[in-house]
Amino acid sequence: MALPISGQAEKRGNVEMPQCPNVVFIYADDIGYGDLSCNGSKTINTPNVQRMATEGVRFTNAHSAAATSTPSRYAMLTGEYAWRREGTGIADGDAGMIIRPERYTLADMFRDAGYATGVVGKWHLGLGDEKGTQDWNQRLSPNPADIGFDYSYIMAATGDRVPCVFVENGAVVNLDPEDPIYVSYKQNFPGEPTGKKNPDLLVMHPSHGHNQSIVNGFSRIGYMKGGKSALWKDDQIADELTNKAVSFIENHKDEPFFLYFATQDAHVPRVPNERFAGKSGMGPRGDVLLQFDWSVGEILSALKKNGLDKNTIIILSSDNGPVVDDG
Repeated sequence: MALPISGQAEKRGNVEMPQCPNVVFIYADDIGYGDLSCNGSKTINTPNVQRMATEGVRFTNAHSAAATSTPSRYAMLTGEYAWRREGTGIADGDAGMIIRPERYTLADMFRDAGYATGVVGKWHLGLGDEKGTQDWNQRLSPNPADIGFDYSYIMAATGDRVPCVFVENGAVVNLDPEDPIYVSYKQNFPGEPTGKKNPDLLVMHPSHGHNQSIVNGFSRIGYMKGGKSALWKDDQIADELTNKAVSFIENHKDEPFFLYFATQDAHVPRVPNERFAGKSGMGPRGDVLLQFDWSVGEILSALKKNGLDKNTIIILSSDNGPVVDDG
């Protein structure tokens, strides 16, 4: 889906040149064709996505490059089918950077064209040089800056994997050096509870296979200890990421920009903000679809508020098909 742009122009020197359109790419997570009211859903109302479909173009014969997160994101950013490259399967939270710095990416292309580039949201493409060797208490390198992004505010991997922290420009946000983070995908840390052994500590029954470290009452994939001040709050993830995306738009309103906004919704664990909890009548999954539509609306409003709505291409896609495993 895309909103049209205007044919405005600006003068650079003595030459009149077309104004570069901004580009915002909204990449949803595990949202399917039937989850959006613009595609005929009668149970979920997504008015902001509906507005995009009404004012723009609906692509009704489109295909994902892969059925899961990491390979679909790899393909989208590199232009290469993930199955052509080893090591592009679903990444653990301690994976090294899957897209290596020497690889030319979509972000590199925009940056070379004079755009400010940013990524906000779910990453799931690895950080650091090699799997399991990251020091999460120092700046991680390589990171999105090495593949074309001037600014990054990302989830280290995905919502269901440790470490459950945000990483801004390669550094964990709000980390207390007196409480360092430790991460393992091999074995648990002594004394740390898990969803498998301590189900009484859970606030939600885990999705299949999510039975390791418990963070905020939800069991994840992988093991983690420490970093308490840096942990995200699950019901605040959408607000945090959306606000960062809006800030990027506002900070770059006077220059052409490319924003890759990758939402956590509607991936597990599905923890809607209280504004949306119970509002869909379809459980947590339906509620986070409403939350996703709110995020889209905030982006549209920010563009309009800053006078950018007539010169911005907005593309909305899901990374792959829907996953329904919480009833």
